[in-house]
Amino acid sequence: MAEEIITKSKEVIYRGRKLEDLKAMDVRESAKYMTSRARRSVLRNFNIIEKFLKRVEKKLGRSKRVRTHNRDLIIVPKLVGLKIGVYNGKVFQDVEILPEMIGHRLGEFAMTRGRIHHGEAGIGATKGSRALKK
Repeated sequence: MAEEIITKSKEVIYRGRKLEDLKAMDVRESAKYMTSRARRSVLRNFNIIEKFLKRVEKKLGRSKRVRTHNRDLIIVPKLVGLKIGVYNGKVFQDVEILPEMIGHRLGEFAMTRGRIHHGEAGIGATKGSRALKK
């Protein structure tokens, strides 16, 4: 799924529109430039997105970090440039919203499972290690 995001000397163009133009638009207007799945989600959950944007504006006025459990929230152009703490089931991971993330969900950038680092096999775990017991 290759999305058209072009950067020309710090000017970001998303699907033929400048980022500043998309930020000035209403959320429903900017949804027209997203993929069909993201557009459907934005239009169906418009009230949730609007409430979140109001909360973001309110908290940024008081210079507090915005934290959320809402991992399925679609990233809209008005969120670009913000740092949002997204809950991964254990802690809030800070996610900086970039223009490339428009149309994706917040949860995609806060992994819920860490990487597994396996150690060595213990004594008796393999046939060859049985001899080490004695």
